[in-house]
Amino acid sequence: MKKTILIVDDDETVRYTVKAGLETYGDEFNVITAENGKQCLELLPTIEQPDLILLDVMMPEMTGWETFDKIRDEEKWRHIPIIFLTARTDQVAKTAGRFLANDYIEKPCKIPELKQRILHQLDHKEKKTL
Repeated sequence: MKKTILIVDDDETVRYTVKAGLETYGDEFNVITAENGKQCLELLPTIEQPDLILLDVMMPEMTGWETFDKIRDEEKWRHIPIIFLTARTDQVAKTAGRFLANDYIEKPCKIPELKQRILHQLDHKEKKTL
């Protein structure tokens, strides 16, 4: 069964590259994109709930940190695994990101590694619900 991944990133190239990269795995992933945190929060109630969210940290209008907080504030979205996918490489961001989210991946990343980390989180989520 296809897993739905929501990519939230203000960089069109990142959205396109990650979406295209994940979709090369055939029927494994259905990828939806949002340009920023605001669009993500507007999109979530209108789509089938994603299995995982890839969330950029540095975005205009609403940062990834703020978007993360708003997602976690909603009971119906609280259980969705979130992976920060960001260009921030400073230790403060890494520490906070790993503490808050399910994973923290620095850009640029290789699609096979990203896929493995996504699958790890999805597997972990399924084990928690059993």
